[in-house]
Amino acid sequence: MENKRTCLYDKHVALGALMSPFAGFDMPIQYSSIIDEHNAVRNACGVFDVSHMGEALVTGPDAEKYVNHIFTNDTNAIEAGQVLYGMMLYPDGGTVDDLLVYKMGGNEFFLVINASNTEKDVEWMKANTEGFDVKVEDVSARYGQLAVQGPEAERVVEEVLGLACKELTFYTSKKVNVDGKEVIVSRTGYTGEDGFEIYCAPELIAEYWDKLIESGRCKPCGLGCRDTLRFEVGLPLYGNELSKDISPVMAGLSMFCKLDKPEFIGKEAVAAQKAEGVSRKVVGIELEGHAVPRHGYNVVCEGNVVGTVTTGYQSISTQKSVCMALVDAAYSKLGTQLEIQIRKKTFPGTVVKKRFYDKHYKK
Repeated sequence: MENKRTCLYDKHVALGALMSPFAGFDMPIQYSSIIDEHNAVRNACGVFDVSHMGEALVTGPDAEKYVNHIFTNDTNAIEAGQVLYGMMLYPDGGTVDDLLVYKMGGNEFFLVINASNTEKDVEWMKANTEGFDVKVEDVSARYGQLAVQGPEAERVVEEVLGLACKELTFYTSKKVNVDGKEVIVSRTGYTGEDGFEIYCAPELIAEYWDKLIESGRCKPCGLGCRDTLRFEVGLPLYGNELSKDISPVMAGLSMFCKLDKPEFIGKEAVAAQKAEGVSRKVVGIELEGHAVPRHGYNVVCEGNVVGTVTTGYQSISTQKSVCMALVDAAYSKLGTQLEIQIRKKTFPGTVVKKRFYDKHYKK
C-alpha cells in the first residue's frame, strides 16, 4: 500500500529532506542533520510538519460526559480554551492511545491522536458512544498541523505569522479567523521547550510553512529530532513507552488518570494496578561510557534478561548515553545497577529518573 503524503511533501523534497515512511506517511526525518535541528529547537526555533497527526471532533449534548468516559483525565476541571493530556484505555488498563483533548466549548471537543493510531482510535471511540448523544468525526483531512518550538517560538509566531499568541499560557488554546479560515493555536508541544501547535486548512498551513522558512528565523526540523527532543525530557512515544500492553501506571503516568472521576474505561484496572503494584515499569537508565542503547536491546542483571530498551540515544543535549526501558518491577528502584546488552557485550548502567534534560515550558 502506498504511503500517504502531507500537504507539505513537495516542500520537504525541495528542501532536500531525507524522507522515510512513518505511521503510513512519507515524512521528513531530517533536513541538515538531527543534531543541528535538535539544537535549533533547544536554543532558538524550529518548525515541524506534524500534519500526519490525527484529529477527531466530538460534538453533541453529551460531549463532555462522553469524553470523560473514554479519557483518563478530567475535562470538568478545565474551562473552554484549555487543553489536557491523557490516555484512552482498554478495560484491562492497556493503552489505546495517548492524546491531547482541547475543550472548545461545553459541547465541542477537539482530540489530537497519534498518526499510527488514527483509524483504530476513531473506530474505538465510535464503538464506545452507546448511551451518549454525541457525534464522533474523523476530521484529520480538514487540518494540516505545524509545531513551532523553541525559546524564540513566541516571537516567531507573532512576528512572522502575525498570529497573536503571547497571552496563551501553557496548555491553553484559541480559535482565530484568518481571511475566513479557522485557525487553532495552542501553547503545546512535544519537545520540552516553549512552543505552539497550529491547526488549519492544508493550503493555509503551506502558506505558514513558506513564511517561516523564508524568514530564516525558524529551522525546518524532521521527525528524527522530534524523537530525540521528546525522549530527553521523558515524554512517551506510543508503541515504545505506552501500548496495549503498557499501561499508564507501568509507564509512570498515572497522574494523568483521575481516579476521583465517577468513571472512565479502564478506571478499575488502573486503581487495582496502583493499589497492588505492577509487574513491569518504565525506567530511565544511564550508561557508563558512550555505548548507545537502542530500542529492543535487552536489559540484563547478573546474566538474566530483566527488561527491554524502549527508546535510547546518546543525548544530544547532555552527551550521556541514556535510555528508557521496560523492566521487571524488582529492578526499577533508582540507583539499581543494570546492564544493557549491545550485540555480544554488556555495558553497565544505573536506573535514574526518566527525565534526562530539564523542560523549559513557559507557564
